[in-house]
Amino acid sequence: MRIAVTTPTGNVGRHVVVMLLRAGVRPRVLVRDPGRLDPDVRREVDAVAVDQRDPDAVVAATAGVDALFWVDPPSTGEDPLGDYALATASVVRAVKSNGVERTVFQSSVGAEKRHGAGEIDGLAATELALDNLGATVTHLRCGYFFTNLELQLDAVRAGVIPVILPLDQPLAWVAPRDIAEVATTRLLSTDWSGRCVQAVHGPADLTWPQAAEIVSAAIGRPFRAERVSDDAMRNLLRTSGMTDGLVEAVMGMSTGLRDGFVPEQPRTPHTTTPTTLAAWAYDVLRPQL
Repeated sequence: MRIAVTTPTGNVGRHVVVMLLRAGVRPRVLVRDPGRLDPDVRREVDAVAVDQRDPDAVVAATAGVDALFWVDPPSTGEDPLGDYALATASVVRAVKSNGVERTVFQSSVGAEKRHGAGEIDGLAATELALDNLGATVTHLRCGYFFTNLELQLDAVRAGVIPVILPLDQPLAWVAPRDIAEVATTRLLSTDWSGRCVQAVHGPADLTWPQAAEIVSAAIGRPFRAERVSDDAMRNLLRTSGMTDGLVEAVMGMSTGLRDGFVPEQPRTPHTTTPTTLAAWAYDVLRPQL
């Protein structure tokens, strides 16, 4: 079985790669800089240097594969949705030109809105483009990554994390490793076809105060969430170096999912994964503080 993996050094992709290796598959990994791969992993994969926004390069890199794990690469520029559109064009060309039998796409809770959710709109557009191909595809509608806390280590150290969602709004919090497990299972399985949507909701829906209490106990220091205004959050994001376009795309992922948003896929045994926020925070976040 020939399987290609994008973003193999990312929060999810790196786990997909090693899970495939343990299953006896030597994956083909599409990576902008192969030098970023762990040296031990590098020897066990077929690495291809690829810009995922270059359709010709992606088509060439995925020739002959049976299954593809596709993650739209993150944007740091002024036009995030434009960057997502370029990545979408690449995966559509690759699946169509190479007749890829199965594609697993890392999407997000909120993509079902299609419009009005900031950066998530780019994922929604990729979903639609793959659907329009009539491809055999599973869209993984993932919850809020535990690893987002690693992007705000200074705030965690200070004991206060700013948020713009209502503090009592529950979120599906999920470990990227668990997403990788779901993705890998789909990639290895041949017993499915057509369009599938698989939510990955983690072990529990948590409000920000609940999540903060769990993290505080795990890291051994006080930690709380504080709601701030949209304008205050914009200023914080600009101060971090984000472009205005990226600021609005990031803001939209929260502003578009408040005011009564309910995920299309309910929590069920199929969408619930095992790794708890407490275990992750103790194992991963605590050593970094």
